[in-house]
Amino acid sequence: MVDLERHSRHILLPQVGAEGQAKIAKSRVLCVGAGGLGSPVIQYLAAAGIGHLTIVDDDVVDITNLQRQIIHRTSDIGAPKAESAKRYVTDLDPNISVKSITSRLDDSNANEMFSGHDLIIDGTDNISTRYLIDDTCVKLGIPWIYGSVYRFEGQVSLFNYQGGPRYRDLFPEAPPDHLIPSCSEAGVLGVLPGIIGCLQVNEAVKILVNIGEPLSGKLLIYDALESTQKILKFTNS
Repeated sequence: MVDLERHSRHILLPQVGAEGQAKIAKSRVLCVGAGGLGSPVIQYLAAAGIGHLTIVDDDVVDITNLQRQIIHRTSDIGAPKAESAKRYVTDLDPNISVKSITSRLDDSNANEMFSGHDLIIDGTDNISTRYLIDDTCVKLGIPWIYGSVYRFEGQVSLFNYQGGPRYRDLFPEAPPDHLIPSCSEAGVLGVLPGIIGCLQVNEAVKILVNIGEPLSGKLLIYDALESTQKILKFTNS
């Protein structure tokens, strides 16, 4: 059921309206990760009035996370990120159905976790997990929104949407692990995951409401140092 007062600013938009907000309220989205990217994704999906949100993360909150993982607090240090994220969503909007899963996504549970969702959003920092997300979404016919951050650069794209390209079309093979250092090894500008995560939710809302031009077949690359962005186009292989 749509909370007309809470979501009045969405409803005022001609492209959204009450009908579009109702679509958001009926949607089921799963976010893989409740860290740097997952935090703004979860925050803005909840604020948008998503009907059901599943949060998957097997990690716990660490003090080094708080520089960018803005849904967690100092009091959450040591707590499972998925549980901390669930508390955030419930505090923001108790009408949202939210499920936290503290298990790691892998080959043995991906099908079961993803089934029944309209959209998957990538909030990971692990390339092998992205290939698993891609393979599972293709198998189940679910679109997914990719996001990544590295130091001052971020990327966003949409895969497996209405017959459009998949992740493996853009990245056929994974690079060696040593070429892709993690945030703990390379660092990351704290605000960058917020920017990229918000762009991911922007795509999610467009898809769920069926408005605008989705990033299917397009890779958006954002440079935080230059405050520029460019789009590279790609096709099914």
